[in-house]
Amino acid sequence: MSTAVASAEQLLYRPEEAAKALRIGRSMVYEEIRLGRLQTVRIGRRRLVPPEYIAKYVELLKREAEATA
Repeated sequence: MSTAVASAEQLLYRPEEAAKALRIGRSMVYEEIRLGRLQTVRIGRRRLVPPEYIAKYVELLKREAEATA
């Protein structure tokens, strides 16, 4: 990874990196993607998660938590 990329905010996360950022398992990330709860973008055959989609997913989780409280 270049110094410029390392010092800047990451633009796209691999599902494994998104799992680490969310503190959940890799299989849970793929399940949430399959269910349409965590959005991704595709570049060729690769599925990548922009940080704003991770933030939207966290907001979804918060709304769900508030609804059940």
